[in-house]
Amino acid sequence: MGDINIPAGWNSVSLGEVSHKLVDGSHNPPKKKDSGLPMLSAININGNYISYEPCRFISDEEFEAEHRRTLVRAGDVLLTIVGAIGRVAVVPENHQPFTLQRSVAVIAPIQIHSRFLMYQLESPKSAKYFKENSRGTAQKGVYLKTLSRLPLEIPSLNEQHRIVAKIEELFSELDRGIESLKTAREQLKVYRQALLKQAFEGKLTEQWRKENVDRLETADQLLERIKQERETRYQQQMEAWKAAVKQWETDDKEGKKPRKPKKLQENILEQDIVNELPNLLGVGVHAPLGDLIDEPKYGTSKKCTYNTNGNGVLRIPNVVSGRVDSADLKYAEFDDSELHDYVLVDGDVLLIRSNGSVSIVGKSALIEPKDTGFIYAGYLIRLRPNANLIISKYLLFSLEAHMLRKQIEAKAKSTSGVNNINSGEIRALIIPVVGLKEQSVIVGLLEEQLSVIDSSMFNVENNLIKSEALRQSILKKAFSGQLVPQDPNDEPASLLLERIAAEKAEAVAQAKKIKTAKKKAARKRS
Repeated sequence: MGDINIPAGWNSVSLGEVSHKLVDGSHNPPKKKDSGLPMLSAININGNYISYEPCRFISDEEFEAEHRRTLVRAGDVLLTIVGAIGRVAVVPENHQPFTLQRSVAVIAPIQIHSRFLMYQLESPKSAKYFKENSRGTAQKGVYLKTLSRLPLEIPSLNEQHRIVAKIEELFSELDRGIESLKTAREQLKVYRQALLKQAFEGKLTEQWRKENVDRLETADQLLERIKQERETRYQQQMEAWKAAVKQWETDDKEGKKPRKPKKLQENILEQDIVNELPNLLGVGVHAPLGDLIDEPKYGTSKKCTYNTNGNGVLRIPNVVSGRVDSADLKYAEFDDSELHDYVLVDGDVLLIRSNGSVSIVGKSALIEPKDTGFIYAGYLIRLRPNANLIISKYLLFSLEAHMLRKQIEAKAKSTSGVNNINSGEIRALIIPVVGLKEQSVIVGLLEEQLSVIDSSMFNVENNLIKSEALRQSILKKAFSGQLVPQDPNDEPASLLLERIAAEKAEAVAQAKKIKTAKKKAARKRS
């Protein structure tokens, strides 16, 4: 049954052969309640531990019915089988009573070390089996019948104990290294935000301003220029539209009539937000983002595929760390009118406007020359900066700063499960603005210093990936008999499996007797 070489004395079996019980949780998730008994889902199984937060609660009566069916006990192994398939944990002694939702299965091993089974269920071989045998469209899952056929490699019980001890010794060392890497990652994030804070409070360019005092605009001058530039930009768009309509009429009105630019909208400066922002050391102003950009433009709703005909369409996965990653690209065909509406140009900023995670909403990418010509999908929104007022990269960096993240998350956060920020809310975001010369200096300083942070972050992330690869290598060795030496005095696994088969047969026979007795009792009562 196994697809790897195993030592003499080991045996290949299926999960169903060595389990008393293999049951999934309730297929009827409870309504949200603030009290009662906990019903856990896949989200509560992580890192080989069981968490009780967050969870839903059920009544005592509902709990009793589910508990009789799943009968979760200490030593059972929990396995996530829907969505994030393959996360595992062992039910500890003296655990808080709980029952399960459909996304988690409970397995009661027969004479198999529970933690040995837990680690084997998260081994590379098991992960491959889950991937190849999961089914579903919206969310993939593994059926119990399929799960029961999962191949396992079983040594003697003594060797199972030795393997578990060695895994946990190695994992303990590995986890200490991972914890150090995660701490370093958080410190780098804090340093990055501190640098952005200095930049947008005017502290990063304080010395530059002292040396260039004659080149600086006053706050009043900057506000007046923002107003004038905004009106000029709108008039330019109107003139371009009139010319396009005239050409359309000359061409016998072929194709769609060019769209008229939206009327110049007033962008309100929300004073309560401004009051919470730093004073910019008197060198800049706080302005609504809508005063600095064209009307935000939602992406296309046209269905796109991996068929390479047409134009590449950027989606949420293509917005990565402030840039466009076009490795995973889909395509669709667009007419000239659609291309005019949606094609991206150098200097545009793409912003994620909708996501299940509020921390993802507002993440942005700068469109560079290599990205021009791409279209963008509906969960993204295009910001086109007025180059006479704001440098694209200055806007990109400001959207990452804490003062903007706080505004974005406050506007986007929802209890519905989908967090969303609309064009009006984007226009109302308050941006710290200084003159273009100072913006250019800020961008240069940030690029220089953030490149060092980004390089360190890359190394940390790369080492975390290597750590996970090492974890998988340890598990692979463990379940091919290469992690600990075999002891010739150990009994062969075949004897253990004989005892397991006998115990399982006895349990099945006992269950039949109980079922028969219940039927007889029912007939007597009737």
